[in-house]
Amino acid sequence: MDQGITPAADGLEGKSWNVVGHTYTPKLHTPNAFLWHAAIPDGTFVPPHIHPTQDEWIIMLDGALEVEFGGDVHKAGPGDTIRMPKGIAHGIFNRSGAAATCVFGVAPARKLFDLFVVLDGVTDPEELVRLSAMHEVDFLPPPDAA
Repeated sequence: MDQGITPAADGLEGKSWNVVGHTYTPKLHTPNAFLWHAAIPDGTFVPPHIHPTQDEWIIMLDGALEVEFGGDVHKAGPGDTIRMPKGIAHGIFNRSGAAATCVFGVAPARKLFDLFVVLDGVTDPEELVRLSAMHEVDFLPPPDAA
């Protein structure tokens, strides 16, 4: 990792991505960890998925999110830290009526940075699932899938 500061308004190398309607701005990327700032509009979500090779966490800055682990729903607000261990299915939802901002992290970084590069602007759910599986993120089938 190079020493220095990533300014609040900037992403690494000027990068920023639109992933599932969220704006993700990378702040730190090494083989050991990947951190990104997220602006999450009301009514958006990341469908239930599993990271088989990474622990993930979210530190809430503003607003509120709900995280679903199976049938359990947990609510988090400013200052809260959400912990999502590797191998455990989780979905992230903004049902609060307002935008939320937070900092996500994963360790180790594995292929997630590269996944966001290829997902930038992808809107087709099947393509999102296909690309994610190639980068070690496994989305669960929708509840009504046979």
